[in-house]
Amino acid sequence: MTQPEQAADSVKRVPETAVTALAPANDPAFGNVWDELLWRGLVHVSTDQDALRDLLAGDPITYYCGFDPTAPSLHLGNLVQLLLMRRLQLAGHKPLGLVGGSTGLIGDPRPSAERTLNTKETVAEWVGYLRSQVERFLSFEGDSAARIVNNLDWTAPLSAIDFLREIGKHYRVGTMLKKDAVSARLNSEAGISYTEFSYQILQGLDYLELHRAYGCVLQTGGSDQWGNLTSGVDLIHRVEGVSVHAIGTPLITNSDGTKFGKSEGNAIWLDPAMCSPYRMYQFWLNTDDADVLPRLKIFTFLTRDEIDEYARLVEAEPFRRAAQKRLALEVTTFVHGPDATSAVIAASEALFGQGDLTQLDAATLRAALEELPNAAVASGTPVVQALVDTGLVTSLSEARRAIAQGGVSIDGARVEDDAATVHGTLPGSVSVLRRGKKTLAGLFVD
Repeated sequence: MTQPEQAADSVKRVPETAVTALAPANDPAFGNVWDELLWRGLVHVSTDQDALRDLLAGDPITYYCGFDPTAPSLHLGNLVQLLLMRRLQLAGHKPLGLVGGSTGLIGDPRPSAERTLNTKETVAEWVGYLRSQVERFLSFEGDSAARIVNNLDWTAPLSAIDFLREIGKHYRVGTMLKKDAVSARLNSEAGISYTEFSYQILQGLDYLELHRAYGCVLQTGGSDQWGNLTSGVDLIHRVEGVSVHAIGTPLITNSDGTKFGKSEGNAIWLDPAMCSPYRMYQFWLNTDDADVLPRLKIFTFLTRDEIDEYARLVEAEPFRRAAQKRLALEVTTFVHGPDATSAVIAASEALFGQGDLTQLDAATLRAALEELPNAAVASGTPVVQALVDTGLVTSLSEARRAIAQGGVSIDGARVEDDAATVHGTLPGSVSVLRRGKKTLAGLFVD
Protein backbone atom coordinates (compact mmCIF):
# COMPACT_ATOMS: atom_id res chain seq x y z
CA MET A 1 0.00 0.00 0.00
CA THR A 2 1.38 3.43 -0.92
CA GLN A 3 1.87 6.19 1.65
CA PRO A 4 -1.19 8.18 0.45
CA GLU A 5 -3.28 5.01 0.58
CA GLN A 6 -2.13 4.32 4.13
CA ALA A 7 -2.95 7.88 5.18
CA ALA A 8 -6.40 7.75 3.66
CA ASP A 9 -7.15 4.29 4.98
CA SER A 10 -6.24 5.39 8.53
CA VAL A 11 -9.40 7.55 8.48
CA LYS A 12 -11.83 4.75 9.24
CA ARG A 13 -15.42 4.94 8.11
CA VAL A 14 -17.85 4.99 11.01
CA PRO A 15 -21.32 3.60 10.37
CA GLU A 16 -24.24 5.60 11.61
CA THR A 17 -25.33 4.71 15.11
CA ALA A 18 -28.27 5.48 17.31
CA VAL A 19 -25.99 5.57 20.36
CA THR A 20 -25.72 8.97 22.00
CA ALA A 21 -23.03 10.09 24.43
CA LEU A 22 -23.76 9.74 28.13
CA ALA A 23 -24.33 12.66 30.44
CA PRO A 24 -21.53 12.75 33.05
CA ALA A 25 -22.45 10.50 35.98
CA ASN A 26 -20.61 8.19 38.33
CA ASP A 27 -21.27 4.46 38.27
CA PRO A 28 -23.91 3.67 40.92
CA ALA A 29 -22.43 0.18 41.29
CA PHE A 30 -19.66 1.74 43.39
CA GLY A 31 -20.70 2.83 46.86
CA ASN A 32 -17.67 5.12 47.22
CA VAL A 33 -16.16 7.28 44.48
CA TRP A 34 -12.70 6.27 45.73
CA ASP A 35 -13.39 2.65 44.75
CA GLU A 36 -14.45 3.80 41.28
CA LEU A 37 -11.29 5.88 40.88
CA LEU A 38 -9.19 2.83 41.75
CA TRP A 39 -11.09 0.59 39.31
CA ARG A 40 -10.70 3.12 36.52
CA GLY A 41 -6.95 3.23 37.09
CA LEU A 42 -6.93 6.90 38.03
CA VAL A 43 -4.77 6.54 41.14
CA HIS A 44 -1.07 5.93 40.53
CA VAL A 45 0.17 7.37 43.82
CA SER A 46 -1.52 9.04 46.77
CA THR A 47 -1.30 9.94 50.39
CA ASP A 48 -2.89 7.52 52.87
CA GLN A 49 -5.44 5.48 50.89
CA ASP A 50 -7.56 4.43 53.85
CA ALA A 51 -7.84 8.02 54.99
CA LEU A 52 -8.74 9.14 51.46
CA ARG A 53 -11.42 6.48 51.17
CA ASP A 54 -13.01 7.64 54.43
CA LEU A 55 -12.64 11.29 53.45
CA LEU A 56 -14.39 10.88 50.10
CA ALA A 57 -17.19 8.83 51.68
CA GLY A 58 -17.94 11.52 54.25
CA ASP A 59 -19.15 15.11 54.16
CA PRO A 60 -18.33 17.19 51.07
CA ILE A 61 -14.71 18.35 50.88
CA THR A 62 -13.01 21.04 48.81
CA TYR A 63 -10.28 19.91 46.43
CA TYR A 64 -8.23 21.54 43.69
CA CYS A 65 -6.15 20.99 40.60
CA GLY A 66 -3.85 23.54 38.99
CA PHE A 67 -3.34 24.28 35.30
CA ASP A 68 -0.36 26.35 34.22
CA PRO A 69 -0.57 28.51 31.06
CA THR A 70 2.48 27.03 29.29
CA ALA A 71 0.44 26.97 26.04
CA PRO A 72 -2.73 28.68 24.82
CA SER A 73 -4.75 25.47 25.30
CA LEU A 74 -5.08 22.47 27.56
CA HIS A 75 -4.36 19.02 26.11
CA LEU A 76 -5.28 15.37 26.67
CA GLY A 77 -3.04 15.07 29.73
CA ASN A 78 -5.04 17.89 31.33
CA LEU A 79 -8.26 16.16 30.32
CA VAL A 80 -7.41 13.33 32.72
CA GLN A 81 -7.41 15.88 35.56
CA LEU A 82 -10.60 17.56 34.38
CA LEU A 83 -12.41 14.23 34.27
CA LEU A 84 -11.13 13.33 37.74
CA MET A 85 -12.34 16.70 39.04
CA ARG A 86 -15.75 16.12 37.45
CA ARG A 87 -16.06 12.65 39.01
CA LEU A 88 -15.28 14.04 42.46
CA GLN A 89 -17.78 16.85 41.93
CA LEU A 90 -20.46 14.37 40.90
CA ALA A 91 -19.81 12.61 44.21
CA GLY A 92 -20.76 15.84 45.99
CA HIS A 93 -17.33 17.39 46.55
CA LYS A 94 -16.42 20.99 45.73
CA PRO A 95 -13.80 21.72 43.06
CA LEU A 96 -11.40 24.62 42.78
CA GLY A 97 -9.89 25.03 39.32
CA LEU A 98 -6.64 26.94 39.69
CA VAL A 99 -5.09 28.74 36.73
CA GLY A 100 -1.44 29.54 37.28
CA GLY A 101 -1.04 33.23 36.63
CA SER A 102 2.08 33.25 38.80
CA THR A 103 3.42 29.69 38.41
CA GLY A 104 2.95 30.07 34.65
CA LEU A 105 5.53 32.87 34.79
CA ILE A 106 8.03 30.40 36.26
CA GLY A 107 7.26 26.97 34.81
CA ASP A 108 7.67 23.65 36.58
CA PRO A 109 11.00 21.92 35.95
CA ARG A 110 11.05 19.65 32.93
CA PRO A 111 13.30 16.59 33.18
CA SER A 112 15.51 17.64 30.27
CA ALA A 113 16.03 21.40 30.02
CA GLU A 114 15.06 24.84 31.30
CA ARG A 115 11.77 26.26 30.05
CA THR A 116 11.72 29.39 27.93
CA LEU A 117 9.99 32.07 29.96
CA ASN A 118 7.02 33.65 28.23
CA THR A 119 6.23 37.33 28.56
CA LYS A 120 3.83 38.49 31.26
CA GLU A 121 1.42 39.60 28.56
CA THR A 122 1.44 36.18 26.91
CA VAL A 123 0.93 34.38 30.22
CA ALA A 124 -1.98 36.69 31.12
CA GLU A 125 -3.60 36.02 27.74
CA TRP A 126 -3.18 32.26 28.08
CA VAL A 127 -4.60 32.37 31.62
CA GLY A 128 -7.83 33.67 30.09
CA TYR A 129 -7.89 30.86 27.53
CA LEU A 130 -7.30 28.15 30.14
CA ARG A 131 -9.83 29.62 32.53
CA SER A 132 -12.56 29.44 29.89
CA GLN A 133 -11.61 25.85 29.06
CA VAL A 134 -11.63 24.66 32.67
CA GLU A 135 -15.04 26.29 33.14
CA ARG A 136 -16.51 24.11 30.36
CA PHE A 137 -15.91 20.87 32.22
CA LEU A 138 -17.18 21.69 35.71
CA SER A 139 -20.58 22.68 37.07
CA PHE A 140 -20.95 26.10 38.68
CA GLU A 141 -24.39 25.43 40.12
CA GLY A 142 -25.72 23.66 43.19
CA ASP A 143 -24.20 22.76 46.54
CA SER A 144 -20.94 21.53 44.98
CA ALA A 145 -20.51 24.49 42.61
CA ALA A 146 -17.00 24.98 41.27
CA ARG A 147 -14.82 28.07 41.69
CA ILE A 148 -11.98 29.29 39.49
CA VAL A 149 -8.99 30.90 41.22
CA ASN A 150 -5.76 32.50 39.99
CA ASN A 151 -2.62 32.12 42.11
CA LEU A 152 -1.36 35.51 40.92
CA ASP A 153 -3.97 37.04 43.25
CA TRP A 154 -2.08 35.98 46.39
CA THR A 155 1.45 35.76 44.98
CA ALA A 156 1.74 39.20 43.35
CA PRO A 157 1.24 41.19 46.59
CA LEU A 158 3.84 39.08 48.44
CA SER A 159 7.28 40.68 48.73
CA ALA A 160 10.42 38.59 48.29
CA ILE A 161 11.33 39.13 51.95
CA ASP A 162 7.89 38.06 53.16
CA PHE A 163 7.97 35.04 50.84
CA LEU A 164 11.32 33.89 52.25
CA ARG A 165 10.39 34.59 55.88
CA GLU A 166 6.87 33.17 55.87
CA ILE A 167 7.13 30.33 53.37
CA GLY A 168 10.75 29.63 52.50
CA LYS A 169 11.78 29.00 56.12
CA HIS A 170 9.58 25.87 56.18
CA TYR A 171 11.49 24.19 53.33
CA ARG A 172 14.65 22.13 53.69
CA VAL A 173 17.01 22.21 50.73
CA GLY A 174 17.96 18.58 51.20
CA THR A 175 14.33 17.51 50.83
CA MET A 176 13.81 19.75 47.81
CA LEU A 177 16.86 18.23 46.09
CA LYS A 178 15.34 14.75 46.38
CA LYS A 179 12.27 15.63 44.29
CA ASP A 180 12.35 13.62 41.05
CA ALA A 181 12.13 16.56 38.65
CA VAL A 182 14.87 18.45 40.52
CA SER A 183 17.22 15.48 40.85
CA ALA A 184 16.81 14.66 37.15
CA ARG A 185 17.84 18.17 36.20
CA LEU A 186 20.74 18.27 38.65
CA ASN A 187 22.11 15.15 36.99
CA SER A 188 21.72 16.60 33.49
CA GLU A 189 24.07 18.86 31.56
CA ALA A 190 21.49 21.65 31.70
CA GLY A 191 21.37 21.81 35.49
CA ILE A 192 18.53 23.79 37.06
CA SER A 193 18.05 27.49 37.76
CA TYR A 194 16.96 28.87 41.11
CA THR A 195 13.81 30.06 39.30
CA GLU A 196 12.62 26.57 38.46
CA PHE A 197 14.02 25.15 41.70
CA SER A 198 11.63 27.45 43.58
CA TYR A 199 8.56 26.22 41.68
CA GLN A 200 7.71 23.58 44.28
CA ILE A 201 7.61 26.27 46.98
CA LEU A 202 5.14 28.32 44.94
CA GLN A 203 2.89 25.29 44.44
CA GLY A 204 3.08 24.53 48.14
CA LEU A 205 2.03 28.11 48.83
CA ASP A 206 -0.98 27.63 46.55
CA TYR A 207 -2.20 24.64 48.56
CA LEU A 208 -1.67 26.53 51.84
CA GLU A 209 -3.63 29.55 50.61
CA LEU A 210 -6.49 27.42 49.33
CA HIS A 211 -6.55 25.45 52.57
CA ARG A 212 -6.82 28.67 54.57
CA ALA A 213 -9.34 30.39 52.29
CA TYR A 214 -11.59 27.46 51.34
CA GLY A 215 -10.71 24.59 53.65
CA CYS A 216 -9.18 22.70 50.73
CA VAL A 217 -7.88 19.27 51.82
CA LEU A 218 -7.10 17.47 48.55
CA GLN A 219 -4.97 18.28 45.52
CA THR A 220 -4.89 16.22 42.31
CA GLY A 221 -2.35 16.19 39.50
CA GLY A 222 -0.23 13.96 37.30
CA SER A 223 2.12 11.53 39.02
CA ASP A 224 5.06 13.32 37.38
CA GLN A 225 4.07 16.27 39.60
CA TRP A 226 4.19 14.23 42.81
CA GLY A 227 7.06 16.22 44.27
CA ASN A 228 5.12 19.44 43.77
CA LEU A 229 1.91 17.89 45.13
CA THR A 230 3.57 16.74 48.34
CA SER A 231 5.24 20.13 48.72
CA GLY A 232 1.89 21.59 49.73
CA VAL A 233 0.97 18.58 51.88
CA ASP A 234 4.19 18.98 53.85
CA LEU A 235 3.89 22.77 54.10
CA ILE A 236 0.36 22.65 55.51
CA HIS A 237 1.40 20.02 58.03
CA ARG A 238 4.30 22.20 59.19
CA VAL A 239 2.39 25.49 59.30
CA GLU A 240 -1.13 24.43 60.27
CA GLY A 241 -0.42 21.12 62.00
CA VAL A 242 -3.07 19.22 60.02
CA SER A 243 -2.98 16.42 57.47
CA VAL A 244 -4.19 17.02 53.93
CA HIS A 245 -4.07 14.80 50.88
CA ALA A 246 -2.89 14.42 47.28
CA ILE A 247 -3.68 12.07 44.40
CA GLY A 248 -1.29 11.53 41.48
CA THR A 249 -2.88 10.12 38.34
CA PRO A 250 -0.89 7.81 36.05
CA LEU A 251 0.90 9.18 33.02
CA ILE A 252 -0.99 7.73 30.07
CA THR A 253 1.13 5.82 27.57
CA ASN A 254 0.20 3.50 24.72
CA SER A 255 0.65 -0.25 25.05
CA ASP A 256 3.80 -0.04 22.93
CA GLY A 257 5.32 2.46 25.36
CA THR A 258 4.97 5.53 23.17
CA LYS A 259 3.76 8.80 24.65
CA PHE A 260 0.00 9.14 24.58
CA GLY A 261 -1.55 11.99 22.61
CA LYS A 262 1.61 12.96 20.74
CA SER A 263 2.22 12.15 17.09
CA GLU A 264 5.15 13.72 15.23
CA GLY A 265 4.94 16.73 17.51
CA ASN A 266 1.19 17.20 17.07
CA ALA A 267 -0.47 17.27 20.48
CA ILE A 268 -4.19 16.69 20.80
CA TRP A 269 -5.33 20.05 22.16
CA LEU A 270 -8.74 20.78 23.65
CA ASP A 271 -9.09 24.06 21.73
CA PRO A 272 -10.91 23.34 18.44
CA ALA A 273 -8.84 26.04 16.72
CA MET A 274 -5.67 24.05 17.51
CA CYS A 275 -7.10 20.55 17.03
CA SER A 276 -10.34 20.17 15.13
CA PRO A 277 -13.16 17.99 16.49
CA TYR A 278 -12.69 15.81 13.40
CA ARG A 279 -9.03 15.24 14.19
CA MET A 280 -9.82 14.50 17.83
CA TYR A 281 -12.54 12.04 16.80
CA GLN A 282 -10.18 10.24 14.44
CA PHE A 283 -7.47 10.12 17.14
CA TRP A 284 -9.74 8.15 19.45
CA LEU A 285 -11.17 6.07 16.61
CA ASN A 286 -7.67 4.85 15.74
CA THR A 287 -6.98 3.61 19.29
CA ASP A 288 -5.30 0.21 19.34
CA ASP A 289 -7.32 -2.75 20.65
CA ALA A 290 -4.78 -3.16 23.46
CA ASP A 291 -5.41 0.40 24.66
CA VAL A 292 -9.13 0.93 24.11
CA LEU A 293 -10.48 -0.59 27.34
CA PRO A 294 -8.18 1.39 29.67
CA ARG A 295 -9.11 4.50 27.67
CA LEU A 296 -12.82 3.80 28.12
CA LYS A 297 -12.27 3.55 31.88
CA ILE A 298 -10.34 6.80 32.21
CA PHE A 299 -11.88 9.03 29.55
CA THR A 300 -15.59 8.10 29.56
CA PHE A 301 -18.44 7.84 32.03
CA LEU A 302 -19.46 4.38 30.84
CA THR A 303 -20.27 2.02 33.72
CA ARG A 304 -18.29 -1.07 34.61
CA ASP A 305 -21.00 -3.28 33.10
CA GLU A 306 -20.95 -1.31 29.84
CA ILE A 307 -17.16 -1.48 29.60
CA ASP A 308 -17.24 -5.21 30.32
CA GLU A 309 -19.59 -5.58 27.35
CA TYR A 310 -17.17 -3.68 25.12
CA ALA A 311 -14.37 -5.92 26.37
CA ARG A 312 -16.40 -8.88 25.10
CA LEU A 313 -16.90 -7.18 21.72
CA VAL A 314 -13.19 -6.41 21.38
CA GLU A 315 -12.46 -10.08 21.97
CA ALA A 316 -15.24 -11.52 19.80
CA GLU A 317 -15.57 -8.96 16.98
CA PRO A 318 -12.49 -6.73 16.91
CA PHE A 319 -13.07 -5.88 13.22
CA ARG A 320 -16.23 -3.93 14.16
CA ARG A 321 -14.19 -1.57 16.38
CA ALA A 322 -17.28 -0.96 18.50
CA ALA A 323 -15.25 0.08 21.53
CA GLN A 324 -13.23 2.60 19.52
CA LYS A 325 -16.36 4.12 18.01
CA ARG A 326 -17.94 4.53 21.44
CA LEU A 327 -14.73 6.00 22.86
CA ALA A 328 -14.52 8.54 20.02
CA LEU A 329 -18.17 9.46 20.44
CA GLU A 330 -17.98 9.92 24.21
CA VAL A 331 -14.77 11.94 24.42
CA THR A 332 -15.42 14.17 21.41
CA THR A 333 -18.88 14.96 22.76
CA PHE A 334 -17.52 15.71 26.24
CA VAL A 335 -14.89 18.07 24.83
CA HIS A 336 -16.66 19.65 21.85
CA GLY A 337 -20.36 18.98 22.37
CA PRO A 338 -22.96 16.86 20.55
CA ASP A 339 -23.42 19.17 17.55
CA ALA A 340 -19.74 19.16 16.61
CA THR A 341 -19.58 15.40 17.11
CA SER A 342 -22.62 14.83 14.90
CA ALA A 343 -21.00 16.96 12.19
CA VAL A 344 -17.80 14.92 12.46
CA ILE A 345 -19.65 11.61 12.09
CA ALA A 346 -21.61 12.97 9.12
CA ALA A 347 -18.34 13.99 7.45
CA SER A 348 -16.84 10.53 8.05
CA GLU A 349 -19.94 8.93 6.55
CA ALA A 350 -20.06 11.18 3.50
CA LEU A 351 -16.36 10.84 2.71
CA PHE A 352 -16.80 7.12 2.38
CA GLY A 353 -19.97 7.15 0.33
CA GLN A 354 -22.60 6.94 3.07
CA GLY A 355 -23.87 10.52 2.93
CA ASP A 356 -24.20 13.70 0.87
CA LEU A 357 -20.97 15.69 0.66
CA THR A 358 -22.84 18.83 -0.37
CA GLN A 359 -24.78 18.89 2.91
CA LEU A 360 -21.74 18.95 5.18
CA ASP A 361 -20.68 21.81 7.38
CA ALA A 362 -17.86 23.68 5.59
CA ALA A 363 -15.53 23.93 8.59
CA THR A 364 -15.91 20.25 9.48
CA LEU A 365 -15.38 19.14 5.89
CA ARG A 366 -12.26 21.26 5.60
CA ALA A 367 -10.90 19.84 8.87
CA ALA A 368 -11.56 16.31 7.60
CA LEU A 369 -9.72 16.95 4.34
CA GLU A 370 -6.74 18.33 6.23
CA GLU A 371 -6.32 14.84 7.72
CA LEU A 372 -6.04 13.33 4.22
CA PRO A 373 -3.36 13.83 1.58
CA ASN A 374 -4.26 17.24 0.20
CA ALA A 375 -3.17 20.11 -2.01
CA ALA A 376 -4.11 23.72 -2.69
CA VAL A 377 -4.98 24.20 -6.37
CA ALA A 378 -6.46 26.92 -8.56
CA SER A 379 -9.97 26.60 -9.90
CA GLY A 380 -9.78 25.01 -13.33
CA THR A 381 -6.76 22.84 -12.52
CA PRO A 382 -6.92 19.58 -14.53
CA VAL A 383 -7.90 16.55 -12.46
CA VAL A 384 -4.84 14.71 -13.78
CA GLN A 385 -2.62 17.40 -12.26
CA ALA A 386 -4.56 17.34 -8.98
CA LEU A 387 -4.00 13.58 -8.76
CA VAL A 388 -0.26 14.19 -9.00
CA ASP A 389 -0.29 17.18 -6.62
CA THR A 390 -2.03 15.17 -3.89
CA GLY A 391 0.26 12.17 -4.33
CA LEU A 392 -2.50 9.79 -5.35
CA VAL A 393 -0.45 9.04 -8.48
CA THR A 394 3.19 9.65 -9.36
CA SER A 395 2.82 10.97 -12.91
CA LEU A 396 0.38 12.50 -15.37
CA SER A 397 0.46 9.34 -17.47
CA GLU A 398 -0.53 7.24 -14.46
CA ALA A 399 -3.33 9.72 -13.74
CA ARG A 400 -4.68 9.38 -17.29
CA ARG A 401 -4.60 5.58 -17.04
CA ALA A 402 -6.49 5.68 -13.74
CA ILE A 403 -9.19 7.86 -15.30
CA ALA A 404 -9.42 5.64 -18.41
CA GLN A 405 -9.91 2.60 -16.14
CA GLY A 406 -12.85 4.33 -14.40
CA GLY A 407 -11.08 4.49 -11.03
CA VAL A 408 -11.19 8.25 -10.36
CA SER A 409 -14.01 10.37 -8.99
CA ILE A 410 -14.32 13.94 -7.75
CA ASP A 411 -17.01 15.08 -5.32
CA GLY A 412 -18.71 11.69 -5.72
CA ALA A 413 -18.96 11.78 -9.54
CA ARG A 414 -16.82 9.55 -11.73
CA VAL A 415 -14.32 11.37 -13.92
CA GLU A 416 -14.89 10.23 -17.51
CA ASP A 417 -12.52 12.54 -19.38
CA ASP A 418 -8.86 13.27 -18.62
CA ALA A 419 -9.55 16.89 -19.62
CA ALA A 420 -11.87 17.32 -16.60
CA THR A 421 -11.03 20.17 -14.22
CA VAL A 422 -11.39 21.00 -10.53
CA HIS A 423 -13.77 23.74 -9.34
CA GLY A 424 -14.22 23.28 -5.58
CA THR A 425 -17.98 22.79 -5.67
CA LEU A 426 -18.33 21.49 -2.10
CA PRO A 427 -19.00 23.74 0.94
CA GLY A 428 -15.99 25.92 1.66
CA SER A 429 -14.65 25.74 -1.93
CA VAL A 430 -13.13 22.29 -1.55
CA SER A 431 -13.30 19.04 -3.48
CA VAL A 432 -12.83 15.38 -2.58
CA LEU A 433 -10.69 13.41 -4.99
CA ARG A 434 -10.91 9.63 -4.92
CA ARG A 435 -8.83 6.94 -6.58
CA GLY A 436 -10.30 3.48 -6.22
CA LYS A 437 -12.55 2.70 -3.25
CA LYS A 438 -10.47 3.83 -0.28
CA THR A 439 -7.80 6.25 -1.47
CA LEU A 440 -8.96 9.83 -0.83
CA ALA A 441 -7.41 13.27 -1.04
CA GLY A 442 -8.60 16.80 -0.35
CA LEU A 443 -8.38 19.77 -2.69
CA PHE A 444 -8.51 23.35 -1.38
CA VAL A 445 -9.52 25.43 -4.37
CA ASP A 446 -8.58 29.09 -4.78
